[in-house]
Amino acid sequence: MAKRKRQGSPRAVIDVPPSDPPVRPGLLSPPRPVPRHIERPPYARTGDPGPSVSSLVRTPEELAAMRRAGRLAAEVLIVAGENLRVGMTTDEIDRIVHEATIERGGYPSPLGYRGYPKSVCTSVNEVICHGIPDSRPLADGDIVNIDVTLYIDGVHGDTSATFMLGDVDEHSQRLVAETRNALELGIAAVRPGAPVNVIGRAIESHARRHGLGVVREFIGHGIGTEFHSRLQIPHYHDRRATTRLEEGMTFTIEPMLTLGRPDVAMWDDEWTAVTLDGRRTAQFEHTLVVTPEGAEKLTVTADGTCAHELFTEPVRR
Repeated sequence: MAKRKRQGSPRAVIDVPPSDPPVRPGLLSPPRPVPRHIERPPYARTGDPGPSVSSLVRTPEELAAMRRAGRLAAEVLIVAGENLRVGMTTDEIDRIVHEATIERGGYPSPLGYRGYPKSVCTSVNEVICHGIPDSRPLADGDIVNIDVTLYIDGVHGDTSATFMLGDVDEHSQRLVAETRNALELGIAAVRPGAPVNVIGRAIESHARRHGLGVVREFIGHGIGTEFHSRLQIPHYHDRRATTRLEEGMTFTIEPMLTLGRPDVAMWDDEWTAVTLDGRRTAQFEHTLVVTPEGAEKLTVTADGTCAHELFTEPVRR
């Protein structure tokens, strides 16, 4: 789940038709219950996470817990990908993610966070992020970002991937592939002592080479004992983002790239962000820790794999 930051002006990129038909909100089912034995984050009762007070650098004990949380989040995202099919609703994705999270002893971090009503974010086609799962069925040719965050042992693990369903057009396939590549380039830029803005510079340079827009309103964020800490990770080159990366810092990188202009509009639900021009957008995300050599991905399975690598082709079922 991205943290919002409003600033900067978008640039025009390649001209492709808007998504047709446009995504429209469907009906919402009630929030899914969480068993009593599952540990809950502090905001679960009131929805208010309060001000960020945690250190930006994790203790060895916290980092060990985050490796577990990240591994479980990666597993849940793979389960979601394995169950995707044309015709299923995004609410069904919510059920799958919710149940897979509970089965692993975790709490679905989005549930109740600032009043968010569901256990996962599902963002289809022109929806940039924070799409609320509902009764809309996934159609042949859709792309959908599934954003999983899992809370366990007092920490969060946050990861997302954009999946393609059925006969996906070439522009959308390229968008998805280059957004995944942009994330990897952002991760490769991480090193102790470097300013945070090296990450955004790498991502934005790649996006421009491929004629893609970079959403500025939503950025990566510090994560650990808090879902969102005060560390901010822009996905564009922001000269003001001069915080130095330190060994043991944990945060997300989650670029959102667009086929058209990256201007943002919000639905009335105050969560769903869409591209103003209706053109498609994609996102990929990992939770990372800064190491002496660079960065370690925490949101991978025990054997080092993740949904990003397993679902590079359209799902045809």
